[in-house]
Amino acid sequence: MRYISTRGEAPALGFEAATLAGLASDGGLYVPDAWPTLSPADIAALAGLSYAETAARILTPFVGDALAQADLRALCEAAYGSFSHDAVTPLVQLDQRHWLLELFHGPTLAFKDVALQMLGLLFERFLSKGDQHLTIVGATSGDTGSAAIAAVADRAHIDIFMLHPLGRVSEVQRRQMTTVLSPNVHNIAIEGDFDEAQALVKRMFGDRDFSQRFQLSAVNSINWARLAAQIVYYFYAAVRLGAPARDIAFAVPTGNFGDVFAGYVAKRMGLPVARLIVATNVNDILHRALSAGDYSTGTVTPTHTPSMDIQVSSNFERLLFDLHGRDATGLAAEMRGFESDRRMTLPPQLRDRAAADFSSARVDHDAMVGAMRWAHARAGQIIDPHTAIGLAAARAADLPADVPVVTLATAHPAKFGDAVEAAIGVRAPLPDRIAGLMDKQERYATLPATFEAITGYVAARAKPRA
Repeated sequence: MRYISTRGEAPALGFEAATLAGLASDGGLYVPDAWPTLSPADIAALAGLSYAETAARILTPFVGDALAQADLRALCEAAYGSFSHDAVTPLVQLDQRHWLLELFHGPTLAFKDVALQMLGLLFERFLSKGDQHLTIVGATSGDTGSAAIAAVADRAHIDIFMLHPLGRVSEVQRRQMTTVLSPNVHNIAIEGDFDEAQALVKRMFGDRDFSQRFQLSAVNSINWARLAAQIVYYFYAAVRLGAPARDIAFAVPTGNFGDVFAGYVAKRMGLPVARLIVATNVNDILHRALSAGDYSTGTVTPTHTPSMDIQVSSNFERLLFDLHGRDATGLAAEMRGFESDRRMTLPPQLRDRAAADFSSARVDHDAMVGAMRWAHARAGQIIDPHTAIGLAAARAADLPADVPVVTLATAHPAKFGDAVEAAIGVRAPLPDRIAGLMDKQERYATLPATFEAITGYVAARAKPRA
C-alpha cells in the first residue's frame, strides 16, 4: 500500500513514513493510492471476533508490509486491552431502529481514544527502530488533545505540543490535558478559536525552515493512521446488526469530517452503508457544502458542542479528492483558492456524487436538547450534547423503515456535565477512572494566536532533528 497526497506534489510514502509524517509536505493529506476491498464473505467472517481481532483484519491492507501480522495483532490487543468495556465499542439499543455506538470507553472518555491509543503504539514501534525524535504538534477543539496526550505521555522519542482555544473547551476536556504533567507534554491555550489553532498547526508543517528543524508529525485526523483506526468500528457495529446481508446507516456528529470520512472508507471497502448522515451544529459549513454547495467560512458561534465549533473541516479535502476523480492538480488549485478566499463552491455534479453516500443536517440548540430529553425519557440513556446532535439528525433522516440507524456516541456525558444537567435535570457523574480530576494541578501556557509566538515556544522546548 502506497500513500499519495491529495495535492499531488509530495512523494508517495509507505504506511510507516506516512504515519510519522502526518501532513504531506505539499500541504495535502495522505490517502491510499487505491481503496482496498473486502468481499461479503470477508465481512461475514468478522462476526463473533473480538474488537482487537477485527481491528487487525481491517487494518492489514492499510499497514501492508510495515508490520508483521503477529506484530499488528499484538499492537491491537495492547491498544484496546485497557478499555473499560470488553466490547470496546458496544452497541446500545434505543428503540426498534435507533442504536448508539458507544465510543467513549477509553482512558479519556471520548471516541478519539479508539484511534489514538493505536496511533501512540505505532509511533513508539516505528521510532524505536532508530534514533529519531518526533515533535507532535496538534490543535484540539476538545477531545483530540486529551486522547493524544494520554496516548504519548512519557513515551521516549516524542514531545507533544497541543493547542486549544482559551475558554472554548469544557472544564473536563481542559483538565484532561492540562493535568498531565509529564515532561514531554506541552499544552498551549491560544487567544483565539479552533480554526486559528488548526491554521497555525498547518502553517508549522508548511513552513520550510521550521519543518526542517524538527521532525514534525500530527495526531489530528489529518494523520492517515489515526483515521484508518476509526474505520474499524463501522465494520464492528455493522456486522453485529446483520451486515453484509443488511444495509446499515450511520449518523455522525461532525466537525472536522474525519470520523464520518472513516465511514466513507468503510463503504468504499465494501461495507453495506445505506447512508452516512453528517450532523452539524449551527456552525454548519459541511451541511451548507453538501446541501447547497456553499463551502465558505464565517464566524464561529460558541455552543454547548465545542468539538464541533469549527468552520474549516480539514478532512473534507480527502472527500473532495475523490469527488474530483482524484485529480490532485485541480484540487490543489481549488484548495489554494479556498485558503486565500475562505470560500469554495461545489458544483451540482460534485454534490450529486456526494449524495450517493452522504446526507446532512443542521441541528440547533433546541433540537439538540430535544434529542437528549428523548434518549433519557424513552430509553433511559444520558447522552452528551455532541451525540445528541447526531441523534437528532438520525431521527429526522428519511430512510427505509428496515434500515437500522446507528448514532456514534462520541463522548461520555460527564465531560459536559453542565450542558447535560441543563437539558435533562440530571448530572452524569464522572467515572471512577478519572475520579479526582478536578483536584489535580494544571499546567499550560497562554499565548497569542500568532505564528511567531507559537513557533518560538515550540522551538525553545522541542528537540531538533539530529
